[in-house]
Amino acid sequence: MSGTIYPHAVGFVAGDRPRIVTDRFQYHDAHTMERFLATDGYKGLRAALAKSPTEVHDEVKGATVLGRGGAGFAAGVKWGLTPQGVWPRYLVVNGDESEPGTYKDRLLMELDPHQLIEGCLIACYAAGLSQCFLYVRGEMALAQERIATALNEAYAAGYVGKNILGSNFSVDIVLHWGAGAYVVGEETALIESLEGNRGMPRQKPPFFPAAIGLYGKPTIVNNVETLANLPWLMRNGVEAYTAIGTATSPGTRMVAVSGHVKRPGVYEIINGTTTFRDLLYGDEFCGGIRDDNQLKAFVPGGGSAPWFLPDQLDLPFENKLVSAAGSMLGSGAIIVMDDTTDIPAAALTLTRFYAHESCGKCVPCREGGTWLERIMRRIVDGHGTERDLDQLLEVGEMICPGAFPHAASERLGLGAVPFPYKMTTICFVGPSAYAPVHSALTLFRDEFEAKLVRRNLIPVTVGAGDDPH
Repeated sequence: MSGTIYPHAVGFVAGDRPRIVTDRFQYHDAHTMERFLATDGYKGLRAALAKSPTEVHDEVKGATVLGRGGAGFAAGVKWGLTPQGVWPRYLVVNGDESEPGTYKDRLLMELDPHQLIEGCLIACYAAGLSQCFLYVRGEMALAQERIATALNEAYAAGYVGKNILGSNFSVDIVLHWGAGAYVVGEETALIESLEGNRGMPRQKPPFFPAAIGLYGKPTIVNNVETLANLPWLMRNGVEAYTAIGTATSPGTRMVAVSGHVKRPGVYEIINGTTTFRDLLYGDEFCGGIRDDNQLKAFVPGGGSAPWFLPDQLDLPFENKLVSAAGSMLGSGAIIVMDDTTDIPAAALTLTRFYAHESCGKCVPCREGGTWLERIMRRIVDGHGTERDLDQLLEVGEMICPGAFPHAASERLGLGAVPFPYKMTTICFVGPSAYAPVHSALTLFRDEFEAKLVRRNLIPVTVGAGDDPH
């Protein structure tokens, strides 16, 4: 990433929007210790160390720093779920960003690794931890290299290690990278991988990480962007943080936009007030649909999220409102499809990914995902029948019973759908294979029907001397 950083690629375009986590992206050397220290680097850590751990924890809770990994759970509340008096306990950083359409955390790790390290240190101080594991997706070689270099620099400068900045606070940070499995984005599967096992999710209960996590000890699992918010919060205070966004969704968040827009890229937007229309059509963001085509549909929260249509563009980036409309903000990834999109083929692409990434632990996911893929492939290739459409819904019902309405006419009632889905699997991979199938089939059934083979059977009278075989 040396040289000029293209503004639209990292959301650094004209305008005076607040930038909590991407402000250094304007510099080509943002990943270096020199640039970091010249732009308020580690001042948030110094501010935190001047307070008690309880005070820092209370500030994070007071600011309602929401998790940016998908679930949107408040970080300060999560830290408080660990049982008292059980040691050791760990911080695990989930940098296994692998949701289709999502690439915001990769940029944070590549372009500003010291900010992530500073966030880890603040979290460890607030939660009373002395060991942090930074888990990075296996394919992200540059992120691994940048973090390793930054860690070496931070250790050498006394920001990581024993008696940090002359205090009695000591932390070790271990960099670990995975082998490229999507399911390891699920926190218990990530913990299994960290322990040297195959990345497969654990049953919950009893394995809630806050109680029984890494090596059987209490473990806090936080997303990269979540932790990257902490240095700014410590430098500027709770009031400044909550002055941005809304009361229930304060601060900013990074969103990755891909697909059929004029300026795809990662943008830091204001939480709770920015709408999908602002993001996709705004001059300071994506600038509209490519070739001035019409918007057909968009996925609002990563490949596993149910799809939205153009009439939902005015929904803001507010978890509760998007969930009530039948989808989720998830990992902060928006996939845009214009009116030239072959909808069944697009759904097949997503379903094939999730079917391939099943760890195989749960039968409904292992078998159901591949069934969905095979049926979808048959339809897209022009060999499907009317029965295949019904069977797609039947298979989906086996994976996540009652999770979706089964008729396109019910689309406006999606708010009544329980979310997250009811499911017959341990983790979310199984339902993720069905989400694009259900969205595509119920919203654009006519496109599926246009690909079906019509078998009009004409009765034939068999004569007395004819061989019926």
